[in-house]
Amino acid sequence: MAKQKTSIKPLFDYVLVRPLQGETKTPSGILLPDTAKEKPQVGEIMAVGPGWHNDEGKVFPLTVKVGQKVLYKKWGGNEVKVGQEEWLLLKQEDVMAVVE
Repeated sequence: MAKQKTSIKPLFDYVLVRPLQGETKTPSGILLPDTAKEKPQVGEIMAVGPGWHNDEGKVFPLTVKVGQKVLYKKWGGNEVKVGQEEWLLLKQEDVMAVVE
């Protein structure tokens, strides 16, 4: 899929994630309707904020980068509409792992 430009620029330690599609059928081949699909927990980072800063004002950059695939908390973040898709805006602390 081509990289999609967005006008959303996260602030602080927020990241913008495009969820990757969940499974559409079971291992045995049964097709799942949309209502039976689980929310995906893996997505691609599309934009990152500049980082968080401590009480003295020192900025700490984020450890995740644009283009990485990540595993995030199931119910973390806020949904935002980008084009026709629902993406997530979540804090870096809601990202649990980088998927390689």
